[in-house]
Amino acid sequence: MPKPITAVVIIALLFMSALAQPAMGNVSTSASSGTVVVLGDSISAAYGIQREQGWVHLLDQYLTANHPGWRVVNASISGETTGGGLARLPGVLDSVAPKIVIVELGGNDGLRGYPVQKMKDNLLRILELSHAQGASTLLAEMQIPPNYGRRYTEAFRASFKDVATTANTELIPFLLEEVALQPEFMQNDGIHPTAAAQPLIVDAVLPYLLPLLRQ
Repeated sequence: MPKPITAVVIIALLFMSALAQPAMGNVSTSASSGTVVVLGDSISAAYGIQREQGWVHLLDQYLTANHPGWRVVNASISGETTGGGLARLPGVLDSVAPKIVIVELGGNDGLRGYPVQKMKDNLLRILELSHAQGASTLLAEMQIPPNYGRRYTEAFRASFKDVATTANTELIPFLLEEVALQPEFMQNDGIHPTAAAQPLIVDAVLPYLLPLLRQ
């Protein structure tokens, strides 16, 4: 005796519904999403320009458009030193649980003539604490004017490579390399980049950040 039509239809619908369900093994909840934290000073806090014009906000927009699931949290404060960043870091890690931490600190230490070794110790500890929480890290190199003499200036510059090597983290070469010597890209103080310079800073960061998104 043939099966009732209604039974055949129900079976067919159930079969089609099963085919339409995504396989859980194909859904990624880790490598394809996460939070990037930028722990920085005024260079990352968009000093002198609208926050939406700053490179950190532009980076967030880029990731939203090109790497859905990733976001950027800006934990930068104008005037911040490595000591201040280190003090704030545990709270940032606890509240955000980032997968990647970009450290852009040290400029204010150098401008104030703080001991280079202390700055190095602080940066290293920031990277170590981030690693202990399971985050990958990037360290942005900064440079300063030779206000405190050649010896201090050279020691300051070399410190970033030393810290990156010790911490086994990637070093982003001088973050303002493409803008620092271009007057049209710098504010009147000669320290902070203009809004027009911000996309160039994003371009400097992306080659080092993008490989970490795929880990």
